[in-house]
Amino acid sequence: MAEDPIATAVPKETKEYLWTTGRRKTSVARVRLAKGTGTITINRRPIEKYFLTEQERAEALEPLYATKSQGKFDLLILCDGGGMAGQAGAVRLGIARALKQVDPTLEPKLRADGLLTRDPRMKERKKYGLRGARRGVQYSKR
Repeated sequence: MAEDPIATAVPKETKEYLWTTGRRKTSVARVRLAKGTGTITINRRPIEKYFLTEQERAEALEPLYATKSQGKFDLLILCDGGGMAGQAGAVRLGIARALKQVDPTLEPKLRADGLLTRDPRMKERKKYGLRGARRGVQYSKR
């Protein structure tokens, strides 16, 4: 059977974007990075409407500021789980990993600033016989 001449004439599609994942505590952020004008969307909302405090926005966008890449890429981010602080940390790691894939020469700068390190701290589980992870019941002398 002969090959389809139309299929061979059309070049294969190349992806203009890449996906990376960032995690922090129980939050997961899936980051899609594409060349563009600097549009940042988180869960179909602009970043100003999603992260309400300037501190959370600054933490999430720290890799872009560290590499002077603001305005060069469009970011589409899907966040799930945890709270706002955890999600900001997850977005930060996801963006840093995406920038590293786009331009491997940025890795030393990102690593020196601690942006490529996954923060392993998690909530400690509650133990039986205790009121929390470590807090026991109050001692009563009488």
